[in-house]
Amino acid sequence: MTNSPPKDEGARNQPGEKTPAAAPNQATKAAPASDGGKDGKGKIEPLKMRRRIIWASIWGFIGINVLMMMRFFFPRILFEPKTKFIVGTVPDFGLGVDTRFQQQFRIWVVRKPDRVFVIYARCTHLGCTPDWKESESKFKCPCHGSGYDSDGVNFEGPAPRPMDRARVTMNPQGQIVVDTSKLFKCEKGKECEFDDPDAYIPV
Repeated sequence: MTNSPPKDEGARNQPGEKTPAAAPNQATKAAPASDGGKDGKGKIEPLKMRRRIIWASIWGFIGINVLMMMRFFFPRILFEPKTKFIVGTVPDFGLGVDTRFQQQFRIWVVRKPDRVFVIYARCTHLGCTPDWKESESKFKCPCHGSGYDSDGVNFEGPAPRPMDRARVTMNPQGQIVVDTSKLFKCEKGKECEFDDPDAYIPV
């Protein structure tokens, strides 16, 4: 009877055989790596967010300062309405007060049987813009109640004198040219300028 040789302890296991002690050791080593990965990811996200906030603040500060510097390279221009413009021809206006240019140029074109003139729509009291009251045939200032007739002459309220008239001329095409940079006044104690040749157009 032949004795079988003892198995070599260092011999490899046959295919299909399991080593009970190896599985627990591998599982134990893998667990810390998995936990460590979750903790690392949780720490990275807040760090990225803080960096983004910091960089956004830096670029925002730089951008504001660049815009503030750029404004000095552009001149500060105050755009004012035209003081010289064409309103049409004499036949375009009927007898009475025409208010179509009040909003755009702050004037009224007035046609009388013998002349056409332009009133500058500014109350001589404190500079408010009166309104033309067709039913009452008068200009009425909404600020302090000054009243003017259809010629712009004051007759009620605190207004000290008539409203000014703008310079009017005819161009070669027969159009009425208004120039509000030149105003004619009629002040107390002084010669009235309403009869100046440039203060009206004869018709």
